[in-house]
Amino acid sequence: MKKHSATQPASTDARSGAGRKRATRREAVRLSDPHRAREAERYEQPLPSRELILETLAQQGVPVQEENLCGLLQIEAGEVESFRRRLRAMERDGQIMRNRRDAILVAHKLDLIAGRVEGHPDGYGFLVPDGGGEDLYLSEKQMRKVLHGDRVMARASGVDRRGRTEGAIVEIISRANTRLVGRLHQPRGVAFVAAENRRISQDILIPPGAQGNARPGQVVTVEITAQPDKNAQPEGRIVEVLGNYADPGMEIEIALRKHELPYAFPGSALRLAEKLPEEVRPNDCKGRADLRALALVTIDGETARDFDDAVCCKREGDGFRLWVAIADVGHYVRAGDALDASAHERGNSVYFPRRVIPMLPEKLSNGLCSLKPGVDRLCMVCEMAVNAQGAIVDYRFYAAVMRSRARLTYDQVAAALGLLPAKGLAVAGELLPQLRDLYALYRILAKARAKRGAIDFETIETQMLFDEQGKIEHIVPTQRNDAHRLIEECMLAANVCASDFLQSRKHPALYRVHEGPTPEKLEALRIFLKQFGLDLTGGDAPQAKDYAKLLARIKDRPDIQLLQTVLLRSLKQAQYSPKNAGHFGLAYEAYTHFTSPIRRYPDLVVHRAIQAVLAGKHYKPGDWEALGAHCSMTERRADEATRDVESWLKCYYMQDRINEEFDGSISAVTAFGIFVALDDIYVEGLVHVSELGEDYYRYDAARHQLLGERSAQRFRLADRVRVKLVRVDLDTSRIDFRLVAESGSKKRVKRS
Repeated sequence: MKKHSATQPASTDARSGAGRKRATRREAVRLSDPHRAREAERYEQPLPSRELILETLAQQGVPVQEENLCGLLQIEAGEVESFRRRLRAMERDGQIMRNRRDAILVAHKLDLIAGRVEGHPDGYGFLVPDGGGEDLYLSEKQMRKVLHGDRVMARASGVDRRGRTEGAIVEIISRANTRLVGRLHQPRGVAFVAAENRRISQDILIPPGAQGNARPGQVVTVEITAQPDKNAQPEGRIVEVLGNYADPGMEIEIALRKHELPYAFPGSALRLAEKLPEEVRPNDCKGRADLRALALVTIDGETARDFDDAVCCKREGDGFRLWVAIADVGHYVRAGDALDASAHERGNSVYFPRRVIPMLPEKLSNGLCSLKPGVDRLCMVCEMAVNAQGAIVDYRFYAAVMRSRARLTYDQVAAALGLLPAKGLAVAGELLPQLRDLYALYRILAKARAKRGAIDFETIETQMLFDEQGKIEHIVPTQRNDAHRLIEECMLAANVCASDFLQSRKHPALYRVHEGPTPEKLEALRIFLKQFGLDLTGGDAPQAKDYAKLLARIKDRPDIQLLQTVLLRSLKQAQYSPKNAGHFGLAYEAYTHFTSPIRRYPDLVVHRAIQAVLAGKHYKPGDWEALGAHCSMTERRADEATRDVESWLKCYYMQDRINEEFDGSISAVTAFGIFVALDDIYVEGLVHVSELGEDYYRYDAARHQLLGERSAQRFRLADRVRVKLVRVDLDTSRIDFRLVAESGSKKRVKRS
């Protein structure tokens, strides 16, 4: 026993000494990581960064087995699974790949390009590189191995006869499609599904026994059981029969699946929602400011059901005090719970004609969080002091409980202010003074907006009116009035305060970023404007005020629509990012979204960040960069889905008007033809270049025109034309026109 007790401490000391050496080596490896601070910011237990992993692999000069790489980077047993996940993510992103012996190597060492496949309806495609640069052309032969959206490794293999760099696919990183929506066909007994997404040109073969109860011609969802390769088409089995193509609402069912929009809430989220109370409980109000005596009102459209903002305004000397109360969604949807995971996946609510796919279950979106009149609701408030020049001189954020005095519509408010003829329910008399104060504040804020130089494009928005069968009866323009603009200015003010609040306290945020034109687009814009004797001031870095000055200068010209359209198209698309690059269009140095947390996930994230700062804490939603990219993606996805639905409905609306003639304007010019928007009908279709006359037409992108080589006939954006409807294709949502001569004249095009 004595011998054992004497040797035990020595053995322990030896083991602890070895452990200290391992820990020292591990610390040395981690300290050598150039991005260790970034990793520590993102993760509680940071792993070696991707950069360090790539550097370590490059130093070895040969493919490395995973076990050896773990040793080189001092990965401990408890970190192995997380490290493997990082390696898999790097494989998906095309940074590394594995050889046939499962050893890891750096992809760029093999001159391989990682990217996403963009399919074309005609069978060929392109590889869009992850790192930017020239796209690789993928021939039909190469496209047989993949489907649109797949991520692959490819190498440049030559140049085709049109001068495009061709690509050869070396490895498929990941498959994008597991389920597709399309129509079932069964000619000569061979069943296949033609995908609704025309970028997927390959048919999905349905083997015997995998058809279920589906009948030819029906719209189905097919699960891909075998991905394509160079020798075989993709195969699948039908897992859902949606119905017949022309069934009411089918266009939305197709769009939901085609764009992979989450449309059914997971059971875990619904169960969590059911556990929430029906109304605000007394305990929920503790620690909150009581604004129930304040005359807050909601002002929305006629059909709105999710009221997430309420306003109140009072004069204070020469200025105003403005309260913007926003539904406190974060009180009920906690970071990381099932409701939050579902909201994150959706990213935003999607508003189709006659149907909404909400970001949150209805109990929250239309119930507990919606600022309905006459009931207590929890809210986050931005209270602002605005001076007589429209500047926000002071603001504060706080949690409160409120009770909306009224649910008002834009038309009601406009009528109460004498801006529209009175129609329908009148606004209660006691609310009129504060509405007048709101309107007075709006006019001051509008002047400040103009002085700031924000761009104000006047675009025509439309609304579809439906019959009892769910098909379009009429398409009518929606009229924006000063009540719309009043609420817009209030929301802008609160959003600017939210960005300033977080930025001044150095807390990360998701900014709403809108950058100015690229040098290429700016050059094209200047070339276009020059032919009209116009110029955009601001040199190589024009600001929003330069655009605003030009818009003010051209507002009374007959070609205003043409010029405004080209100005608008020169700008980038807005997106979400943790890197603040300002909002070009609104002329703000910093801007974020705070005012719609019921229907936009970025707003919920901003609420949580503000609440964390108020509590003296720090909010970490994970990777801010990835979160911004995801929210930008879900916004684009929703836009594409709603555009698809509207296009199909318009096709259905026009299918009985074949051979009718219409007047319209050229709304877009492409190398393959001109798109024409019809007057008073608000439907757009294509006049193919082959229908423009017996001539060769040269496409001039800078001047937005097609020019006939022999005839010098010019088709330019916003030109007036008369067309005949010759074809409507419901399958592709395509409307085709043909130019027609005007009565008593051979001239078919009028200059705007």
